[in-house]
Amino acid sequence: MNIATEPKLEGKPVDDKPRARPVRMVRWFIIVGLTLVLLVGALVGFNAFRSHMIAQFFANNKPPPSNVSVAEANAEVIPNLLTAVGDLAAVHQVNVTSDVSGRVTDIMFTPGAHVKAGTPLVQLFDAPDQGDLANFKAQATVGQLSLDRAKQLAARQFGPQATADQAQAAYDQALAGIAKTEALISQKLVRAPFDGELGVRHIDLGQYLSAGTQIVTLTDLSVLYANFTVTEKDSAQLKVGQVVRIAVDAYPGRTFEGKITTIEPQVATDTRNIHVQATIANPDEVLKPGMFATTTVVLPDKPPVVTVPETAVDYTLYGDSVFLITEKKAEDGKSTLTAVRTFVQTGNRIKGRAEILKGLKPGDQVVAVGQLKLQSGAAVVISKDPLPPIPAQPPRY
Repeated sequence: MNIATEPKLEGKPVDDKPRARPVRMVRWFIIVGLTLVLLVGALVGFNAFRSHMIAQFFANNKPPPSNVSVAEANAEVIPNLLTAVGDLAAVHQVNVTSDVSGRVTDIMFTPGAHVKAGTPLVQLFDAPDQGDLANFKAQATVGQLSLDRAKQLAARQFGPQATADQAQAAYDQALAGIAKTEALISQKLVRAPFDGELGVRHIDLGQYLSAGTQIVTLTDLSVLYANFTVTEKDSAQLKVGQVVRIAVDAYPGRTFEGKITTIEPQVATDTRNIHVQATIANPDEVLKPGMFATTTVVLPDKPPVVTVPETAVDYTLYGDSVFLITEKKAEDGKSTLTAVRTFVQTGNRIKGRAEILKGLKPGDQVVAVGQLKLQSGAAVVISKDPLPPIPAQPPRY
Protein backbone atom coordinates (compact mmCIF):
# COMPACT_ATOMS: atom_id res chain seq x y z
CA MET A 1 0.00 0.00 0.00
CA ASN A 2 1.20 3.44 -0.90
CA ILE A 3 1.06 5.67 2.18
CA ALA A 4 1.48 8.92 0.31
CA THR A 5 -1.56 8.29 -1.86
CA GLU A 6 -3.89 7.17 0.92
CA PRO A 7 -6.15 10.07 1.80
CA LYS A 8 -7.20 8.87 5.26
CA LEU A 9 -3.68 8.43 6.57
CA GLU A 10 -2.39 11.56 8.42
CA GLY A 11 0.51 10.17 10.35
CA LYS A 12 -1.61 9.26 13.44
CA PRO A 13 -2.50 5.88 14.79
CA VAL A 14 -5.46 4.36 13.06
CA ASP A 15 -7.39 3.85 16.30
CA ASP A 16 -7.04 7.56 17.66
CA LYS A 17 -10.35 9.53 17.86
CA PRO A 18 -10.97 13.31 18.77
CA ARG A 19 -11.70 13.90 22.49
CA ALA A 20 -14.72 16.04 23.57
CA ARG A 21 -14.53 18.69 26.57
CA PRO A 22 -15.83 17.18 29.75
CA VAL A 23 -19.40 18.16 30.60
CA ARG A 24 -18.62 18.51 34.31
CA MET A 25 -16.19 21.42 33.74
CA VAL A 26 -18.79 23.40 31.76
CA ARG A 27 -21.29 22.95 34.53
CA TRP A 28 -18.75 24.16 37.08
CA PHE A 29 -18.19 27.41 35.18
CA ILE A 30 -21.92 27.98 34.89
CA ILE A 31 -22.45 27.45 38.62
CA VAL A 32 -19.59 29.80 39.57
CA GLY A 33 -20.87 32.50 37.21
CA LEU A 34 -24.39 32.31 38.58
CA THR A 35 -23.06 32.44 42.12
CA LEU A 36 -21.06 35.61 41.39
CA VAL A 37 -24.06 37.23 39.72
CA LEU A 38 -26.26 36.46 42.70
CA LEU A 39 -23.63 37.71 45.13
CA VAL A 40 -23.12 41.01 43.29
CA GLY A 41 -26.86 41.47 42.97
CA ALA A 42 -27.31 40.81 46.68
CA LEU A 43 -24.63 43.41 47.57
CA VAL A 44 -26.15 46.02 45.28
CA GLY A 45 -29.59 45.34 46.61
CA PHE A 46 -28.39 45.50 50.20
CA ASN A 47 -26.66 48.86 49.66
CA ALA A 48 -29.76 50.26 47.99
CA PHE A 49 -31.95 49.00 50.80
CA ARG A 50 -29.60 50.42 53.45
CA SER A 51 -29.49 53.85 51.78
CA HIS A 52 -33.26 53.89 51.55
CA MET A 53 -33.66 52.94 55.19
CA ILE A 54 -31.10 55.54 56.33
CA ALA A 55 -32.84 58.27 54.35
CA GLN A 56 -36.20 57.19 55.71
CA PHE A 57 -34.79 57.17 59.24
CA PHE A 58 -33.44 60.72 59.02
CA ALA A 59 -36.57 61.88 57.26
CA ASN A 60 -38.72 60.61 60.10
CA ASN A 61 -36.30 61.60 62.89
CA LYS A 62 -35.70 65.36 62.50
CA PRO A 63 -33.75 67.05 65.30
CA PRO A 64 -35.84 69.02 67.80
CA PRO A 65 -36.07 72.78 67.32
CA SER A 66 -33.19 74.80 68.82
CA ASN A 67 -33.93 77.21 71.65
CA VAL A 68 -32.70 80.70 70.63
CA SER A 69 -33.12 84.29 71.76
CA VAL A 70 -34.49 86.68 69.16
CA ALA A 71 -34.03 90.44 68.68
CA GLU A 72 -35.90 92.78 66.37
CA ALA A 73 -34.20 94.98 63.80
CA ASN A 74 -34.93 98.63 64.60
CA ALA A 75 -34.60 101.82 62.60
CA GLU A 76 -32.84 104.41 64.75
CA VAL A 77 -30.51 107.38 64.51
CA ILE A 78 -26.98 106.28 65.36
CA PRO A 79 -24.63 108.95 66.72
CA ASN A 80 -22.16 109.88 64.01
CA LEU A 81 -18.82 109.57 65.78
CA LEU A 82 -15.23 109.66 64.56
CA THR A 83 -12.84 107.86 66.88
CA ALA A 84 -9.07 108.37 66.98
CA VAL A 85 -6.17 108.00 69.39
CA GLY A 86 -3.84 110.66 70.67
CA ASP A 87 -2.26 112.11 73.78
CA LEU A 88 -2.64 115.04 76.14
CA ALA A 89 -0.34 118.03 76.34
CA ALA A 90 -0.28 121.05 78.62
CA VAL A 91 -1.17 124.46 77.31
CA HIS A 92 1.50 125.96 79.62
CA GLN A 93 4.38 123.76 80.75
CA VAL A 94 7.99 124.75 81.28
CA ASN A 95 11.23 123.65 82.91
CA VAL A 96 12.07 126.54 85.23
CA THR A 97 15.71 127.56 84.77
CA SER A 98 18.02 130.45 85.68
CA ASP A 99 19.07 133.02 83.07
CA VAL A 100 22.48 133.53 84.69
CA SER A 101 24.96 131.44 86.63
CA GLY A 102 25.30 131.71 90.39
CA ARG A 103 25.23 130.00 93.77
CA VAL A 104 21.87 129.10 95.32
CA THR A 105 21.39 131.03 98.54
CA ASP A 106 17.69 130.37 99.16
CA ILE A 107 15.04 127.90 97.95
CA MET A 108 11.62 129.42 98.44
CA PHE A 109 9.25 126.74 97.10
CA THR A 110 7.86 123.38 98.13
CA PRO A 111 7.85 120.61 95.50
CA GLY A 112 4.34 119.79 94.30
CA ALA A 113 2.88 123.10 95.52
CA HIS A 114 0.54 125.28 93.49
CA VAL A 115 2.05 128.72 92.87
CA LYS A 116 0.86 131.97 91.32
CA ALA A 117 2.60 133.85 88.53
CA GLY A 118 5.52 135.89 89.88
CA THR A 119 6.01 133.78 93.04
CA PRO A 120 9.75 133.76 94.01
CA LEU A 121 11.24 130.29 93.71
CA VAL A 122 15.05 130.47 93.98
CA GLN A 123 17.48 133.20 95.01
CA LEU A 124 21.03 133.24 93.64
CA PHE A 125 23.95 135.08 95.25
CA ASP A 126 23.60 138.79 94.28
CA ALA A 127 25.60 140.74 96.91
CA PRO A 128 27.97 142.36 94.33
CA ASP A 129 25.04 143.47 92.24
CA GLN A 130 23.33 144.91 95.31
CA GLY A 131 26.53 146.93 95.95
CA ASP A 132 26.58 148.21 92.40
CA LEU A 133 22.94 149.20 92.76
CA ALA A 134 23.70 151.25 95.90
CA ASN A 135 26.61 152.93 94.07
CA PHE A 136 24.47 153.90 91.10
CA LYS A 137 21.72 155.18 93.36
CA ALA A 138 24.24 157.41 95.14
CA GLN A 139 25.51 158.68 91.79
CA ALA A 140 21.93 159.36 90.74
CA THR A 141 21.34 161.38 93.91
CA VAL A 142 24.46 163.50 93.32
CA GLY A 143 23.61 163.82 89.63
CA GLN A 144 20.12 165.04 90.49
CA LEU A 145 21.48 167.73 92.81
CA SER A 146 24.10 168.82 90.27
CA LEU A 147 21.51 168.96 87.51
CA ASP A 148 19.14 171.10 89.58
CA ARG A 149 21.93 173.55 90.50
CA ALA A 150 23.19 173.79 86.91
CA LYS A 151 19.67 174.44 85.63
CA GLN A 152 19.13 177.23 88.19
CA LEU A 153 22.44 178.92 87.28
CA ALA A 154 21.77 178.60 83.57
CA ALA A 155 18.30 180.07 84.01
CA ARG A 156 19.76 183.14 85.74
CA GLN A 157 22.58 183.29 83.18
CA PHE A 158 25.19 182.79 85.93
CA GLY A 159 26.48 179.58 84.33
CA PRO A 160 26.87 178.08 80.82
CA GLN A 161 24.28 175.76 79.32
CA ALA A 162 27.01 173.20 78.67
CA THR A 163 27.37 172.63 82.40
CA ALA A 164 23.67 171.84 82.68
CA ASP A 165 23.89 169.43 79.73
CA GLN A 166 26.84 167.60 81.32
CA ALA A 167 24.94 167.28 84.61
CA GLN A 168 21.93 165.88 82.71
CA ALA A 169 24.14 163.28 81.01
CA ALA A 170 25.73 162.25 84.31
CA TYR A 171 22.32 161.87 85.90
CA ASP A 172 21.02 159.78 82.95
CA GLN A 173 24.07 157.50 83.18
CA ALA A 174 23.40 156.91 86.84
CA LEU A 175 19.77 156.02 86.09
CA ALA A 176 20.89 153.64 83.33
CA GLY A 177 23.28 151.96 85.75
CA ILE A 178 20.43 151.52 88.24
CA ALA A 179 18.18 149.94 85.57
CA LYS A 180 20.90 147.55 84.40
CA THR A 181 21.83 146.48 87.92
CA GLU A 182 18.18 145.93 88.88
CA ALA A 183 17.79 143.73 85.78
CA LEU A 184 20.81 141.66 86.83
CA ILE A 185 19.42 141.32 90.34
CA SER A 186 16.01 140.26 88.98
CA GLN A 187 17.69 137.56 86.89
CA LYS A 188 19.15 136.07 90.07
CA LEU A 189 15.70 135.84 91.65
CA VAL A 190 13.88 133.10 89.73
CA ARG A 191 10.10 133.55 89.72
CA ALA A 192 7.18 131.44 88.45
CA PRO A 193 6.27 132.62 84.93
CA PHE A 194 2.58 131.61 85.27
CA ASP A 195 0.11 129.92 87.60
CA GLY A 196 0.68 126.21 87.88
CA GLU A 197 1.77 123.17 89.83
CA LEU A 198 5.42 122.57 90.65
CA GLY A 199 7.11 119.23 90.11
CA VAL A 200 10.16 117.57 91.65
CA ARG A 201 13.01 119.80 92.84
CA HIS A 202 16.31 119.29 91.00
CA ILE A 203 18.64 121.61 92.97
CA ASP A 204 20.06 121.92 96.48
CA LEU A 205 20.92 124.84 98.72
CA GLY A 206 24.47 126.09 98.07
CA GLN A 207 24.70 124.45 94.66
CA TYR A 208 26.31 126.43 91.86
CA LEU A 209 23.94 126.68 88.94
CA SER A 210 25.00 127.24 85.38
CA ALA A 211 22.67 129.24 83.14
CA GLY A 212 19.95 126.97 81.79
CA THR A 213 20.13 124.33 84.54
CA GLN A 214 16.71 122.86 85.29
CA ILE A 215 15.38 123.84 88.71
CA VAL A 216 11.83 122.46 88.74
CA THR A 217 8.96 121.83 86.33
CA LEU A 218 5.91 124.10 86.30
CA THR A 219 2.66 122.91 84.67
CA ASP A 220 -0.68 124.62 84.28
CA LEU A 221 -3.29 121.83 84.57
CA SER A 222 -6.40 123.99 84.27
CA VAL A 223 -6.55 123.57 80.47
CA LEU A 224 -4.99 120.83 78.34
CA TYR A 225 -4.56 120.09 74.66
CA ALA A 226 -5.68 116.78 73.14
CA ASN A 227 -3.56 116.08 70.06
CA PHE A 228 -4.70 113.35 67.66
CA THR A 229 -4.59 112.44 63.98
CA VAL A 230 -7.27 111.47 61.48
CA THR A 231 -7.02 110.11 57.96
CA GLU A 232 -7.16 112.25 54.88
CA LYS A 233 -10.58 110.78 54.04
CA ASP A 234 -12.08 111.79 57.40
CA SER A 235 -10.53 115.26 57.49
CA ALA A 236 -13.33 116.70 55.34
CA GLN A 237 -15.83 116.08 58.15
CA LEU A 238 -13.92 118.08 60.76
CA LYS A 239 -14.52 121.71 61.64
CA VAL A 240 -13.24 124.02 64.35
CA GLY A 241 -15.69 124.10 67.24
CA GLN A 242 -16.91 120.49 66.99
CA VAL A 243 -17.35 118.66 70.29
CA VAL A 244 -14.67 116.14 71.26
CA ARG A 245 -15.05 113.52 74.00
CA ILE A 246 -11.95 112.05 75.60
CA ALA A 247 -11.45 108.85 77.58
CA VAL A 248 -8.26 107.86 79.42
CA ASP A 249 -7.22 104.57 80.96
CA ALA A 250 -6.72 106.15 84.38
CA TYR A 251 -10.46 106.86 84.73
CA PRO A 252 -12.45 104.08 83.00
CA GLY A 253 -16.05 104.90 82.29
CA ARG A 254 -15.51 108.65 82.58
CA THR A 255 -15.45 111.05 79.63
CA PHE A 256 -14.09 114.58 79.35
CA GLU A 257 -15.48 117.04 76.83
CA GLY A 258 -13.80 119.76 74.83
CA LYS A 259 -13.83 121.41 71.41
CA ILE A 260 -11.60 121.35 68.35
CA THR A 261 -9.53 124.52 68.29
CA THR A 262 -6.91 123.83 65.60
CA ILE A 263 -6.83 121.75 62.42
CA GLU A 264 -3.46 121.42 60.72
CA PRO A 265 -3.76 122.91 57.21
CA GLN A 266 -1.29 120.39 55.76
CA VAL A 267 -1.60 116.63 55.25
CA ALA A 268 1.47 114.61 56.24
CA THR A 269 3.05 113.21 53.08
CA ASP A 270 4.39 110.08 54.80
CA THR A 271 1.20 108.93 56.55
CA ARG A 272 -1.51 110.91 54.72
CA ASN A 273 -2.90 111.91 58.11
CA ILE A 274 -3.85 115.32 59.42
CA HIS A 275 -3.12 116.62 62.92
CA VAL A 276 -6.01 117.95 64.99
CA GLN A 277 -5.89 119.70 68.37
CA ALA A 278 -8.73 120.07 70.83
CA THR A 279 -8.81 122.11 74.04
CA ILE A 280 -10.08 120.32 77.15
CA ALA A 281 -11.05 122.07 80.39
CA ASN A 282 -9.55 120.34 83.43
CA PRO A 283 -10.98 122.15 86.47
CA ASP A 284 -10.37 119.30 88.93
CA GLU A 285 -6.88 118.68 87.44
CA VAL A 286 -7.31 114.92 87.13
CA LEU A 287 -5.94 114.83 83.58
CA LYS A 288 -2.16 114.95 83.19
CA PRO A 289 -0.01 115.87 80.20
CA GLY A 290 1.36 112.83 78.40
CA MET A 291 -1.66 110.59 79.05
CA PHE A 292 -2.79 108.31 76.23
CA ALA A 293 -6.29 109.38 75.18
CA THR A 294 -9.05 107.93 73.03
CA THR A 295 -10.77 110.83 71.31
CA THR A 296 -14.26 110.79 69.79
CA VAL A 297 -15.39 113.64 67.56
CA VAL A 298 -19.17 114.20 67.50
CA LEU A 299 -20.19 114.70 63.85
CA PRO A 300 -23.63 115.73 62.50
CA ASP A 301 -26.27 112.97 62.73
CA LYS A 302 -26.92 110.65 59.80
CA PRO A 303 -30.38 109.48 58.58
CA PRO A 304 -31.93 106.57 60.53
CA VAL A 305 -30.45 103.15 59.79
CA VAL A 306 -31.42 99.57 60.63
CA THR A 307 -29.57 98.21 63.67
CA VAL A 308 -29.40 94.85 65.42
CA PRO A 309 -27.49 93.66 68.48
CA GLU A 310 -23.85 93.11 67.66
CA THR A 311 -24.10 89.52 68.92
CA ALA A 312 -26.54 88.72 66.11
CA VAL A 313 -23.97 89.32 63.37
CA ASP A 314 -21.63 86.51 62.33
CA TYR A 315 -18.41 88.06 61.00
CA THR A 316 -16.48 85.75 58.66
CA LEU A 317 -14.04 86.02 55.77
CA TYR A 318 -16.84 85.06 53.39
CA GLY A 319 -19.06 87.94 54.50
CA ASP A 320 -21.20 89.11 57.40
CA SER A 321 -24.49 87.31 57.98
CA VAL A 322 -27.40 86.93 60.40
CA PHE A 323 -29.96 84.20 61.01
CA LEU A 324 -33.31 85.60 59.92
CA ILE A 325 -36.41 84.10 61.55
CA THR A 326 -38.99 83.00 58.96
CA GLU A 327 -42.36 81.30 59.43
CA LYS A 328 -43.33 78.19 57.46
CA LYS A 329 -46.64 76.37 57.35
CA ALA A 330 -46.65 72.57 57.20
CA GLU A 331 -49.13 70.43 55.29
CA ASP A 332 -51.20 69.97 58.43
CA GLY A 333 -51.58 73.76 58.77
CA LYS A 334 -49.21 74.17 61.71
CA SER A 335 -46.65 76.97 61.61
CA THR A 336 -42.98 76.42 62.36
CA LEU A 337 -40.15 78.91 62.78
CA THR A 338 -36.90 78.42 60.89
CA ALA A 339 -33.61 80.31 60.96
CA VAL A 340 -32.27 81.16 57.50
CA ARG A 341 -28.74 82.49 57.10
CA THR A 342 -28.95 85.87 55.39
CA PHE A 343 -25.90 87.82 54.25
CA VAL A 344 -25.91 91.51 55.14
CA GLN A 345 -23.75 94.58 54.70
CA THR A 346 -22.71 96.06 58.04
CA GLY A 347 -21.58 99.54 58.99
CA ASN A 348 -20.32 100.99 62.25
CA ARG A 349 -20.70 99.33 65.66
CA ILE A 350 -21.71 101.60 68.51
CA LYS A 351 -22.58 100.60 72.08
CA GLY A 352 -23.25 96.95 71.29
CA ARG A 353 -25.37 97.55 68.18
CA ALA A 354 -24.34 97.10 64.55
CA GLU A 355 -25.55 99.08 61.56
CA ILE A 356 -27.12 96.98 58.79
CA LEU A 357 -26.82 98.85 55.50
CA LYS A 358 -28.26 96.08 53.31
CA GLY A 359 -30.05 92.78 53.87
CA LEU A 360 -32.62 93.60 56.58
CA LYS A 361 -35.60 95.86 57.03
CA PRO A 362 -37.14 97.28 60.21
CA GLY A 363 -39.22 94.70 62.05
CA ASP A 364 -37.26 91.64 60.94
CA GLN A 365 -36.42 89.19 63.72
CA VAL A 366 -32.91 87.78 63.94
CA VAL A 367 -31.24 85.29 66.26
CA ALA A 368 -29.27 87.21 68.89
CA VAL A 369 -28.15 84.32 71.13
CA GLY A 370 -27.72 80.65 70.21
CA GLN A 371 -26.77 80.88 66.53
CA LEU A 372 -23.56 78.89 66.98
CA LYS A 373 -25.52 75.62 66.96
CA LEU A 374 -27.69 76.54 63.97
CA GLN A 375 -27.60 75.66 60.31
CA SER A 376 -29.51 77.51 57.62
CA GLY A 377 -33.09 76.25 57.55
CA ALA A 378 -33.02 74.71 61.03
CA ALA A 379 -36.19 74.78 63.10
CA VAL A 380 -36.05 77.06 66.15
CA VAL A 381 -38.10 77.94 69.20
CA ILE A 382 -37.97 81.43 70.65
CA SER A 383 -36.68 81.49 74.21
CA LYS A 384 -38.51 83.48 76.84
CA ASP A 385 -35.31 84.35 78.67
CA PRO A 386 -34.30 88.04 78.42
CA LEU A 387 -31.35 88.99 76.28
CA PRO A 388 -28.04 89.56 78.07
CA PRO A 389 -27.05 93.21 78.62
CA ILE A 390 -25.47 94.74 75.54
CA PRO A 391 -22.63 95.47 75.30
CA ALA A 392 -21.48 92.66 77.54
CA GLN A 393 -18.73 93.92 79.80
CA PRO A 394 -16.13 91.33 80.83
CA PRO A 395 -15.33 91.19 84.54
CA ARG A 396 -12.32 93.13 85.77
CA TYR A 397 -9.70 91.28 87.75
